[in-house]
Amino acid sequence: MHEEHGISIWFFIGSLLVIYGLIIVIASLPALFSPAANPHIVLAHLHAGLWWGALMLLLGIFYVVMYWPAKKHERPS
Repeated sequence: MHEEHGISIWFFIGSLLVIYGLIIVIASLPALFSPAANPHIVLAHLHAGLWWGALMLLLGIFYVVMYWPAKKHERPS
């Protein structure tokens, strides 16, 4: 019997995480090189957007690599 396998939803979720992570990292870069425009932002010096974007990017890359559709071996459910 021939079984058809579709593309895993986790591959698409990983792709979205990569795209959103890149957008957030790119949008956060200007704040890294210039002082805060609004001095009332608490903890702006921690650059949370940059960290959050990098985390999303790494997690997305992990999911894209793990669930790449061209792999021939069995994937975990």
